[in-house]
Amino acid sequence: MAKSTKPIAAKPIDSRAAPLAKRRVLELRRQILEWDHLYYVLDSPAVSDYEYDQLFAELVALESTHPDLLDPDSPTQRVGGEPIAEFLKVPHTKPMLSLTNSYSTDDILAFDERVKKFLGTEQTQEYFCELKFDGLAVELIYQDGRFERAVTRGDGQVGEDVTQNVRTIRAIPLHLRGPSKGKIEIRGEVLIFKSDFSELNETQQEAGAATFANPRNAAAGSIRQLDPKIAERRPLRLFCYAPGHIEHTTVRSQSEWLDHLRHLGLPALSFDTWGIVKAGFDRGIQSQLPLAAICKGPVEAVEYYEAVQKLRHALPFDIDGVVIKLNSFSLQEALGTVARSPRWATAAKFPPERATTRVINIMVQVGRTGALTPVAVMDPVRVGGVSVENATLHNQSEIDRKDIRIGDTVVVQRAGDVIPEIVEVVLSARPSSSVPFKIPGHCPSCGEAVLQLEGEVVLRCLNCQCPAVISEAIKHFASRRAMNIERLGDRVIEQLTEAQLVRRFSDLYRLTVDDLLSLPRQGDKSAQNIKESIETSRATTLARVIFALGIRFVGEQTAKALAKHFKTMDAFLAASEAELVEIEDIGPKVASSISKQLSSAAFVGEVKALLEFLSLESVKHAKVQQTLSGLTIVITGTLPLPRDEIKDTILAHGGKSPGSVGKTTNYLLAGEEAGSKMQKAQELGVEILDWDGFQKLLKNGRSIG
Repeated sequence: MAKSTKPIAAKPIDSRAAPLAKRRVLELRRQILEWDHLYYVLDSPAVSDYEYDQLFAELVALESTHPDLLDPDSPTQRVGGEPIAEFLKVPHTKPMLSLTNSYSTDDILAFDERVKKFLGTEQTQEYFCELKFDGLAVELIYQDGRFERAVTRGDGQVGEDVTQNVRTIRAIPLHLRGPSKGKIEIRGEVLIFKSDFSELNETQQEAGAATFANPRNAAAGSIRQLDPKIAERRPLRLFCYAPGHIEHTTVRSQSEWLDHLRHLGLPALSFDTWGIVKAGFDRGIQSQLPLAAICKGPVEAVEYYEAVQKLRHALPFDIDGVVIKLNSFSLQEALGTVARSPRWATAAKFPPERATTRVINIMVQVGRTGALTPVAVMDPVRVGGVSVENATLHNQSEIDRKDIRIGDTVVVQRAGDVIPEIVEVVLSARPSSSVPFKIPGHCPSCGEAVLQLEGEVVLRCLNCQCPAVISEAIKHFASRRAMNIERLGDRVIEQLTEAQLVRRFSDLYRLTVDDLLSLPRQGDKSAQNIKESIETSRATTLARVIFALGIRFVGEQTAKALAKHFKTMDAFLAASEAELVEIEDIGPKVASSISKQLSSAAFVGEVKALLEFLSLESVKHAKVQQTLSGLTIVITGTLPLPRDEIKDTILAHGGKSPGSVGKTTNYLLAGEEAGSKMQKAQELGVEILDWDGFQKLLKNGRSIG
């Protein structure tokens, strides 16, 4: 829901209406800030993107017409100012200490013994255990409730001022909720979710830029950009967890502090975040992982540590351990610090998830934009409970930097707990006959010469008729976020392009069942299902089609902006570069790429041929019935569609879809592996819907019997 700050045209408002304009501006800001809090902090969107956009545009227009009403803390001013020359050094009022590390359950027990020794007691201590984020530590500084500054940890004594970049993270309130006096410093972690990281690297690769090694590097690199507009485009999140210097507070413990953070409107992982509830560890490892826990003594702390270690891969973000600290702030103060570490806390880290294997080959893959990506093919090895046999090497520079060769013994880890990565080469085991690997100067698919374009780190095949480019472009076209042709898998697409049954997008809609049956290992039922999926995809939206075309630098959000501006495909195809660059969120680089594509007669001809098979008009003018008006539907478990799409559907039909079950919940839509939300719904007597029941509810409203 991040919005552009580019002013939009607005009708002049009579000066006599200034008091009304001021009242409306304040009302719009309050409403938008509330929606931002629900969306970015509570993961509970209350309105559709369309409704949000309407109010946001109205606020931009009013502030443009009445400059005297502009406030630096307005939601429209999240990104402001020009790029800076360098980061200023800022001393911390209270040092940001580093934790001592422990790597085993014995270390945790030893930590407890040290705590009791310093306290001079044998009593069981109450520990607060929370996830140890693998991101970039920062400190947020508020003065009288107003966001004033953000500073990196630095060396613990002095950090760097990154205020402009942290302001772009919409989960961070520019004003704390409720009254707040004096200075309050709040420590937290900037991170990027695993799914967002994968999409970010795809975008980087498509743009010919270097990809990031892991989510932590991507988050840290984004916060340390001198231009805040770059940080704004990155999918950054921040979770708060610890206090710094505080002038007024009655909070007495770490567990109370997390509740206090959420009361102030700050994002924090606590017991009930995302509906995940605290579970008793005396019953063993739970199917749902609590994101924080109060543990009585070291044994429960060990159980929490072991539970998190087993379930860490199910989390949407990276962690590298568990932080165990005395819950009581007064006891924390009594223990104090030693060197630069607190005596009252320890970081129980997980052992590195690495393994050693052998590179048996290096393959070069060709993407839909012609980018050549080297991939190491390895002897299968298990890393973090997953079998790994391929690892991307990104580009020639990365291969040269690590000096990776065919036949090498290498150390592999799962970067970001998801993407296999070669960490280093075991040089002592290198065969004497090995030679450095160089990406060939010709495309491995079509044989054409490859080029490295100015400003890019990747090599590209520029042959638009390259079979690999065509195959990958069709895969993108058919993908879930594009045309969503569900039954058309990658292997079938490869067979279709190899057989030259599909050489362009429109060929998909010319396929017959007999064409599909001619492919290897295709049965009647499978062929019919694929054909039906293709037919179903005909009814779609202009934004999906523009995204599906695979124009360089045009992602989903850009495609939506283009569809919103041009409204029809004919208008889009006739767009000039000058017109494109005037559209919100589209800069000169993107406009140039689109214009270059639109200048191709072959591309325009193919798009017009494709339109003969699609039904955009009926979708564009269709009015969605508000069958879910007044209903609150919570989602849990694994369902046929991604959760975001289901939420969009609920909102489009007039309903609400918060992140947790409560007394106002009308229905719980439950798929497989439903967790604690199911138990909560049953306790409150909330009606449970399966997928079929939800479809009936969409069609008929409350009467689904």
